[in-house]
This record gives sequence, structure tokens and C-alpha cells, in this order.
Amino acid sequence: MKNINEYFSRFAKWLSKEMGSSKAFVLAFFSVIFWLFWGPFFNYSDTWELVINTVTTIITFLMVFLLQHTQNRDTLAMHLKLDEIIRSLSNTHNELLKSEELSDEELEKMIKAYEDLAEQIKKAKKKGGLVEKCPKINIKP
Repeated sequence: MKNINEYFSRFAKWLSKEMGSSKAFVLAFFSVIFWLFWGPFFNYSDTWELVINTVTTIITFLMVFLLQHTQNRDTLAMHLKLDEIIRSLSNTHNELLKSEELSDEELEKMIKAYEDLAEQIKKAKKKGGLVEKCPKINIKP
């Protein structure tokens, strides 16, 4: 028997795809039009307003968790793919593997090292020199 996480992941992926479609937008748009149409029949009462407020709040509340789950899975998959690219290339800095788990200070050091590298390359190109091989940099946190 499949566990609940697998069912939820499949459901979240499916619903995320459906809610991002033009059909979902059209449905939401016409739902609002339908709600507006009934306003005069209910004398634009507080109950009439409460219906749309409650429905949209509930949908928004549930969609936040659903979309966050989907985004977390997509981000994880993207990091795995990037890690594999870094690992497989011979001239890369393996210190970048799992860099998303570094502290803010460690990330700032790495960003600074790459900014310095970009500046070095820019200066070399201005002098008319070709940059055939990137200079080594120290990005160890």
C-alpha cells in the first residue's frame, strides 16, 4: 500500500498543473461574475460578501500548502540535477555541491569569490587579452 506522502505528492502535482491552466482562470473569472450577478438579488448584503470572502480564503489557504509542497519538490529536483552537473564536469569546484545548505556567511564568501573572478576576467578582456582558462579561485567556506 502506498503511503500518504506519495498520494499527496501525486495529487499536489496534478492540482498544481490544473490550477495553473487557462481553464482554472476562466472558471475563477466566471465564478466571480456569477457571484457579482447575485449581488442585487441579495441586496449586496454582508452574507453575500461573506460567501466570496470565505470561499476565496479557504481556497487560498489550502493552495499555499499545496503549491509550497510542489515548489519544494521542484527545487529539490533542480538541485540534484545541478549537483550532478557540477560533479560530472572536470573543471568545476566540487565545493559548490550542496551549496544551498551553507550558512549565509559561507554563501556570501562564495558570491564574493565569483564576483572577484568576474572582475578579473573583465579586466583581462579590456586589456585585449583572451581568457582561455579561468583563474583558480578559493571558494572553500
